[in-house]
Amino acid sequence: MSTQPIPFTPDLSIKPEVVPFFDAATNTISYIVKDPASTACAVIDSVMDFDYASGKIASDGADKIIAHIQDHGWTLEWLIETHVHADHLSAAPYIQSRLGGKLGIGDQIRVVQSTFGKIFNEGTAFQRDGSQFDRLFKDGDSYQIGTLTAHTLFTPGHTPADMVHVIGNAVFVGDTLFMPDGGSARADFPGGDARTLYRSIQRLLTLPSEMRLFMCHDYGPNGRGIRWQTTVAEQRDRNIHVGHGTTEDAFVKMREERDSTLAMPKLIIPSLQVNMRAGHLPPPEDDGKTYLKVPINGLITAKE
Repeated sequence: MSTQPIPFTPDLSIKPEVVPFFDAATNTISYIVKDPASTACAVIDSVMDFDYASGKIASDGADKIIAHIQDHGWTLEWLIETHVHADHLSAAPYIQSRLGGKLGIGDQIRVVQSTFGKIFNEGTAFQRDGSQFDRLFKDGDSYQIGTLTAHTLFTPGHTPADMVHVIGNAVFVGDTLFMPDGGSARADFPGGDARTLYRSIQRLLTLPSEMRLFMCHDYGPNGRGIRWQTTVAEQRDRNIHVGHGTTEDAFVKMREERDSTLAMPKLIIPSLQVNMRAGHLPPPEDDGKTYLKVPINGLITAKE
């Protein structure tokens, strides 16, 4: 299958300021993206602290993002989720409640909500239409961050709803790619597909070689320090899973074999229940308390 063309022309002359925030507990990198011509900014893939053993939720990481924006006198216009994360709880509604802004995600969130609404046996009160978000992006959509025009690329495979966001010469890839020595994201979650992921990555790599790519995760393979920025050219040349002209069939074989050995992320059960609700907790039950469900063998059955 040929790679779909990029439905917009990237503007490499625009260089947004990018401020990273690394969450060591989940190996997630969140970003503030600032318009160089105004005070406007966006937050991408924010993280709420969560201790699964105790059920305690804290906002230390999110508060650092909020403080940075406030200390610099910036205006938050967007909170962006590149996909429904399976390894951390989103802090988007917490940040939004303090700084405002609109919350956006890809429109295929509806597929994720339908899939996991069944897995977690959510009732009819749980809306599966994406209405928990302020904006549902389609492939090639655009939105403004001050004078910056951001563009969206649909890149499914890791999940059915992944979106890459291209803002000037900066590209926020979500879990589609890792650093070149980290390779690619897994594709074995319900709705994921290794062949689809390969084609999404190939599409991403048709962007101009000098574009900056910002990762959502890094695990410091082989003991190196944590990194989160690379380029399209570096990924084409050095990525251990897709570089050097790796074929689709070879990638699929590698990815499926590798995924079969991987354990589920530690926070996948709470993360999915919260993130499919745009970062909100499930509604309280009749005792006034909020609970998260553990579907026994539910995720395993859904993968089969």
